[in-house]
Amino acid sequence: MGSKEAFRRIIFCVLLLLCVSCKCLTSEVNTTQLAVLKVDASPQHARKIPETLFGIFFEEINHAGAGGIWAELVSNRGFEAGGPNTPSSIDPWSIIGNESVISVATDRSSCFSRNIIALRMEVLCGDCQAGGVGIYNPGFWGMNIEDGKNYSLVMYAKSLENTELTVSLTSSDGLQNLSSATIQVAGTSNWTKLEQKLVAKGTNRTSRLQITTNKKGVIWLDQISLMPSDTYKGHGFRKELVSMLLDLKPQFMRFPGGCFVEGQWLRNAFRWRESVGPWEERPGHFGDVWGYWTDDGLGYYEFLQLSEDLGAAPIWVFNNGFSHNEEINTTAIAPFDILDSLEFARGSTNSTWGSLRVAMGHPEPFPVKYVTIGNEDCTKKFYHGNYLKFHRAIREAYPDIQIISNCDGSSKPLDHPADIYDFHVYGDSNTLFSMRNKFDSTPRNGTKAFVSEYAVSSNGVGRGTLLASLAEAAFLTGLEKNSDVVQMASYAPLFMNDNDRSWNPAAVVFNSWKQYGSPSYWMQTIFRESSGAVLHPVTINSMYSNSLAASAITWKASNSSFLRVKIVNIGSNPVNLIVSTTGLEALVNMRKSTITILTSKNLSDENSFSKPTNVVPVTRELPNAGEEMFAFLGPYSFTSFDLALGQQKHVS
Repeated sequence: MGSKEAFRRIIFCVLLLLCVSCKCLTSEVNTTQLAVLKVDASPQHARKIPETLFGIFFEEINHAGAGGIWAELVSNRGFEAGGPNTPSSIDPWSIIGNESVISVATDRSSCFSRNIIALRMEVLCGDCQAGGVGIYNPGFWGMNIEDGKNYSLVMYAKSLENTELTVSLTSSDGLQNLSSATIQVAGTSNWTKLEQKLVAKGTNRTSRLQITTNKKGVIWLDQISLMPSDTYKGHGFRKELVSMLLDLKPQFMRFPGGCFVEGQWLRNAFRWRESVGPWEERPGHFGDVWGYWTDDGLGYYEFLQLSEDLGAAPIWVFNNGFSHNEEINTTAIAPFDILDSLEFARGSTNSTWGSLRVAMGHPEPFPVKYVTIGNEDCTKKFYHGNYLKFHRAIREAYPDIQIISNCDGSSKPLDHPADIYDFHVYGDSNTLFSMRNKFDSTPRNGTKAFVSEYAVSSNGVGRGTLLASLAEAAFLTGLEKNSDVVQMASYAPLFMNDNDRSWNPAAVVFNSWKQYGSPSYWMQTIFRESSGAVLHPVTINSMYSNSLAASAITWKASNSSFLRVKIVNIGSNPVNLIVSTTGLEALVNMRKSTITILTSKNLSDENSFSKPTNVVPVTRELPNAGEEMFAFLGPYSFTSFDLALGQQKHVS
């Protein structure tokens, strides 16, 4: 260091200390704290963070898929939700007209062998009411129909006589007609596939689909689908929800659960085979853990497609013989099902299951390189035996696949082979904040951790508060620091339909037409550049350090590089902070440097449909950016300094 630079640093520190001392003397009531954050940015002490560190976990919970990111507008489209015994409930379908003019009941006459239930509709009136009689479907708490947009209707019908159906998109009371078309049904004993494009001439956020007729007689209906034409890349996903995921820059996507994989009973577990192939032939199933029916339009193939669309590595969680109430003995279980699922994803075009993938529209293999054997099953009697049987079969057939165990290896080595182990943590804000040091003492040469589920989920968490996001941010700085033993991490749950809050809070909340990110969602956007970045050691010197957590990385955007220093102040006191960076090989460009702050007036502040940006990061210029820097941290805040790095320093 040159004498001039050393002199400038001495003067700088003296002035800062005088400034801090004066402020403390005049603001005893505020109990402003002093902290020094030291960052060692030297290359010799830097370490690469795994490319996969931060991603997302998608579980079919809170109607995240059905009525969520999967854009299908019809709920219970195949009339299967009422069960296999007929007559059965057709909820949420209802009749138009009364029981004196129309009679509906399910029977087992469908042309699809895997979902045999269909609806028999008998029209009893010869001179029916204006507009006809029939059935309507409100979708998932109302269909969002928007002016000028196209909607694709597909349904199957059978009538022994020629008849005419009117299909309409209307308001929830049927009084506003947004779009309507007439479809002819030829008299035949065979089922006919009917397709119709509907163009909306108005907007209504809580619309319904109507199918009506004025002609007396009997008609059977089945597999009625209504999809908007503007889904993401035409793949069936709601664009606005995909956009929010893309903004997180997820490096992986774990799917489809969670408890959704297991079921309370095995008969209700997710079965990948029944979720692939033509959508009309998928039987669907009742997700008994979260209490609702899914048609499985969002199936194994669609999860793989969504991963690809997001540029995220797929992590396939499969059932290995357990529900919440049952276990399959190791002697009775076989690994063929998982091997077939991997052949579907990765197999050649002429393989049995690979050819089905091709027929569905994806000739190229999906790059599945991670699988998780079960979910939270480690303590179950047959888990180890079942796990080893699956592990051997997968390793032999696909030696490159990383296999993830349910057993915790953070404190002691696993007693079975695994590339990665799964780790879940939920609790109150104190728990998550204290967990920032969880992996400090983990053996550095053992199996890597996948923190696949983390969140503040109790004690005043509300619908997702500022406090929750601060505790989670502190936890993530600890994962960055320990990214030599932590391979991946994801928040849970990802999505929540505002009409189904089975698990609260979630990162993204939506209804049929709006969405917003919780404070925890916005917190994660500040970590989206961490995957694949370079980590630098940091130390905090302060009597207040128990309320602070920090990390530092360098990351690149296009042709620019940045040193990002993140610090959480979860305490009630403001902090006068000195950031002192050593070891930088480049000069700091003050003009391109920024500061981003996530905070709010109250710890319990949330976001909502009426105030979607109540708690969001705010970015502004950082005019005093430099290797030695003074900053003020407000109480209950998460601050990120992005120091733009310019020309290389000249070594004298």
